[in-house]
Amino acid sequence: MTLGRLRAVLEGRVPGSFPFDRLRPEHLPPGGLARAAVLVPLFEHDGEPHVLLTVRPGHLKRHAGQVSFPGGRVEQGEDPRAAALREAEEEIGLERARVELLGQLDETLVLTSGFRLTPWVAVVPYPYPYAARPGEVEAILYLPLSALARPGAHRTEHRDAYGERHLVHFYDLPGLTIWGATARILDQLLVLWSAR
Repeated sequence: MTLGRLRAVLEGRVPGSFPFDRLRPEHLPPGGLARAAVLVPLFEHDGEPHVLLTVRPGHLKRHAGQVSFPGGRVEQGEDPRAAALREAEEEIGLERARVELLGQLDETLVLTSGFRLTPWVAVVPYPYPYAARPGEVEAILYLPLSALARPGAHRTEHRDAYGERHLVHFYDLPGLTIWGATARILDQLLVLWSAR
């Protein structure tokens, strides 16, 4: 599927919010779930769709060393789309004017830190002078979607959190494992990308 076709698929769907309708307040952190947003940056290189991901530094208190999308907490008075664009600019130096938003994927729960995460899929420029922000981003990765879609790369496990049983996704690549909310977002992206 081309990125143009993915745009049409995203424009024609209504994002879901599973599993938030099942979660009971007594199982949530004090104050409830915090809001966060990420940008899911896509580009074509050598005729093949790629996704841009980041690696978080090992010293961080939350999600240390994990592979993630550019993004973070939604500030007071900010909508999730604006937060995703702001965070991408801060973390990888991506100018907002260079981003073409395609649409929103389903909101997802970040099990380990109690965030309600809104992913925004976008076409971004490549090549481009992306720059990892020191202290927030250890490295920037550029992965072809075909590497994630290859047989055997994807697996799942069950974990209990917030009074519910959840399916946790993993993508195992040579020297790299992507898991949690990032892998769940990638799974939905790949399902949509492979739709004919």
